[in-house]
Amino acid sequence: QVQLVESGGGLVQPGGSLRLSCAASGFNISNYAMSWYRQAPGKERELVARITSAGGSTNYADSLKGRFTISRDNAKNTVYLQMNSLKPEDTAVYYCSAIVSRGVARRYWGQGTQVTVSS
Repeated sequence: QVQLVESGGGLVQPGGSLRLSCAASGFNISNYAMSWYRQAPGKERELVARITSAGGSTNYADSLKGRFTISRDNAKNTVYLQMNSLKPEDTAVYYCSAIVSRGVARRYWGQGTQVTVSS
């Protein structure tokens, strides 16, 4: 079955960096666009970044451009989110997501990984 497993979250000081990973199974990510979302306490889940199936095009939330980079390694069936110059307002649970068709297309989510930016 389709599974997305995030890793790499943790506690980091303001200005620091983290790289999140999303290992996919049950489908070949090379055929699908992949996305990262995040949800802070008391806020709605928001799109962080998206990368097309071929990796040729990426989109970011306006507030994150220049600090976050999404990438993919189709050979490893894994998507990454490099986060630099982290700020306390980046604190959230980060989720990997993809819309995968198994007869009927539906959006799948990972379990999330907590990122906390604090001194």
